[in-house]
Amino acid sequence: QVQLVESGGGLVEPGGSLRLSCVVSGFTLDEHAIGWFRQAPGKEREGVGCISASDGSIYYRDFVKGRFTISKDNAKNTLILEMNSLKPEDTAVYYCGADLRSIYCSAYPRTFNSWGQGTQVTVSS
Repeated sequence: QVQLVESGGGLVEPGGSLRLSCVVSGFTLDEHAIGWFRQAPGKEREGVGCISASDGSIYYRDFVKGRFTISKDNAKNTLILEMNSLKPEDTAVYYCGADLRSIYCSAYPRTFNSWGQGTQVTVSS
């Protein structure tokens, strides 16, 4: 019933921009904590940012502050990630994930229990 589907990944040059979307079905965006994550080859999955369903607060990791923006398209029940000033180290598979058991954002990806299939982002010249 619950499904998260990411899209929008691709190849972009350093300094470029990309917009990712996560279409959510099975629940509305204001019901649970939901966020963006990424996993580079050989590395653990890490959080990018998260929106709390308690008050709508958005939390970002330091390495993306000022470059990435998370937002919601409520009409389409879609979570958005706008990425600017992309760097090669941003290369990863990007996932959206939700914690169906909480309205609060967890600092640990393992807490999240509903995941999309991921979309590849490659930053290279």
